Amino acid sequence: MAETQVWFEKLLGENGISLTPRQLEQFDLYHRLLVEWNERMNLTGITERDAVFEKHFYDSVSLSFFVGMKEINSIADIGSGAGFPSIPLKICFPHIKVVIVDSLNKRIQFLNHLVAELGLENVTCVHGRAEDIARLPEYRDKFDLVTARAVARLSVLNEFCLPFTRKNGMFAAMKGSQSVEEVKEAGFSLRELKGKVRAEHAFKLPFEQSERYIVVIEKTDVTPKKYPRKAGTPLKEPLI
Repeated sequence: MAETQVWFEKLLGENGISLTPRQLEQFDLYHRLLVEWNERMNLTGITERDAVFEKHFYDSVSLSFFVGMKEINSIADIGSGAGFPSIPLKICFPHIKVVIVDSLNKRIQFLNHLVAELGLENVTCVHGRAEDIARLPEYRDKFDLVTARAVARLSVLNEFCLPFTRKNGMFAAMKGSQSVEEVKEAGFSLRELKGKVRAEHAFKLPFEQSERYIVVIEKTDVTPKKYPRKAGTPLKEPLI
């Protein structure tokens, strides 16, 4: 148990994040709750401790190596599943207000339990489709940073996520691997949804060495009224 924490703490420290004993405790409890709830519902295919810390926790926090979290006050995490990347980011950067949107009520139940058990404040878990929630005034064009991790192709993600992003805010798409093709294909949706690619970051997970890729998109203006289209349409008919 201690070994996992040692390398995790060391690697985050090398990237300028120093964790308190309380934060390490929260990651530990997160892992235990994930495994416990995973027996009742399918939250993740990865449950082994070292693998969870590397492929879920470290992977989630890696966003902060490229985006300055100290300047970020609010995050919307779209299709977060078991809380990735927003909950690990929230543990490391407690000042951030987090809204998690997920379409599966079971997952929202897990996330509400998790947030309570970890003692996290200013985390709201919203049950609903991204396309519907993005139409609500309290969430539309509101967030400094919007994230989605391995949810869909970029042309689809733009329509899910950019409507939540405030003007001059950022959307970070966290991907398994680099795809020049995918970024190119997303050109039309970026223009339609007022997004502009600002940076692309490629790196590898420390032990498993699998590729990770983050596309950082800046929102240049407010979302046009016609977007997002009705729930289900972006996936069926992507803007390409």
